[in-house]
Amino acid sequence: MRSAIVFAFFLLIAAQMSCVGVRTELAARAIKHHEFEALLETLALGWNTNDSTTAISVFAEDAIYAEPPVRQLYVGRDEIFKFFGGEAGRPTWMKMVWHNISFNERRQTGAGEFTFSWEEGQVHGMVSIQIKNSLIFRWREYFYETDFEWDAFQKPSQFETR
Repeated sequence: MRSAIVFAFFLLIAAQMSCVGVRTELAARAIKHHEFEALLETLALGWNTNDSTTAISVFAEDAIYAEPPVRQLYVGRDEIFKFFGGEAGRPTWMKMVWHNISFNERRQTGAGEFTFSWEEGQVHGMVSIQIKNSLIFRWREYFYETDFEWDAFQKPSQFETR
């Protein structure tokens, strides 16, 4: 009986240590709000300089980039890299500007409002992002094509500055 209790005690300790190890591993890979903003700024820098390698560097190997339901769907870093223009980059200029960025550190999910412009037009939109191992794991974007600049586009519901 005593050996069964000792064995059960050691199993309990091992299980707790295993859980602590998993939590510690996840916590070590979790990012803070300022790091989330840095990921988004790195992505914008890559797009703004037509550097697909920089842009893709913030995405996980198994990332999914989507515009629901399936207007755009790119699965995996290689496919996303090709969508970004690959080694050669895009044939024309593009520009990404972030406006409002939010991040939930506990859930490792965030969102951002953006303006994306290119030679043929521009969109204002929103993206929901999930982070895994300090990189973008899921990207889900929604946007409106418009000729309005950001200030005019969002004026009726403009956020107060703080």
